[in-house]
Amino acid sequence: MVDQPTPHPAQPGPEDQPVVCARCGARSPNGAPPTWTCSVENGTRQYFCVDCARANLRAIEGRLDSSWW
Repeated sequence: MVDQPTPHPAQPGPEDQPVVCARCGARSPNGAPPTWTCSVENGTRQYFCVDCARANLRAIEGRLDSSWW
């Protein structure tokens, strides 16, 4: 739902699971770094690495409601 607060990934620690970029497959072994982008698509959380997020910034912004900009 739109009214829910945005979840923030926990700080990396030994219990964190590896995170894989949904676009290029880059791996982050200690959870999602704060520089990665998180997107919820069709109810599934997906992460995008810095390079993929920067390369597709316009497409990402294009999906935001006008209240975000």
